[in-house]
Amino acid sequence: MRFVAIKTEQQQGVLFLQRARDLVVRQRTQLSNMLRGLLREFGIVIAQGIGSAVKFAKAVLDGDRPSIPEVAIEVLTNLCKQMVALHLRILWYDKRILLEGRRDPKIMLLRTIPGVGPVTASAIVATPGDGHQFRNGREFAAWLGLTPINRSSGGKEPLGRISKMGDRYLRRLLVTGMTARFNQMKINPDRVDPWEMSLRERKSPRVVTVAMANKTARIIWAVMTRNERYRPHAA
Repeated sequence: MRFVAIKTEQQQGVLFLQRARDLVVRQRTQLSNMLRGLLREFGIVIAQGIGSAVKFAKAVLDGDRPSIPEVAIEVLTNLCKQMVALHLRILWYDKRILLEGRRDPKIMLLRTIPGVGPVTASAIVATPGDGHQFRNGREFAAWLGLTPINRSSGGKEPLGRISKMGDRYLRRLLVTGMTARFNQMKINPDRVDPWEMSLRERKSPRVVTVAMANKTARIIWAVMTRNERYRPHAA
């Protein structure tokens, strides 16, 4: 069993900021789902993505209202005001996390890793610390619950699903970051790692993003323990 080091007050403060942001993000997602469900009853479909929901809410507040009953318009207006307010609050949290990250050299080192943004880097530095309590990158990935479960029997070692043990918040941030990278593969295929491209051709999108998160977790451990910038392998 691996334990993280005792957190400093600064780390606790950053986690305070991270948890508050996570709450508002989940509230915005719930509100977006409610808007889509209510409007679908009237045949109005909002495009996928949280950006489309926020854009729709701003358009409603600017006067571009759909042809639905007046009582529904009043409810829709209130929900759109709440949606825009939550979105602005998340932007404030993002700016605050970015500002705190610029003061920490370890966070800036982690941000050199592809797919690791300021929010993810800040959360990682504030949670496990310097990573020296793990002997290697695989132990760190296993602590995050990103390694497959080993169910060996009769000399065979089939690998099942990931364990999903450990910090759910960090695991979700890493998988989300890798999902964004996966979506960029079609736009910029020249910037994609050959390993990731070959994996994409053989596996489903969810398996690919989790595998990328597993590999990124090992890279994160190496960057933290060696205190060096990420250096991609030469072609």
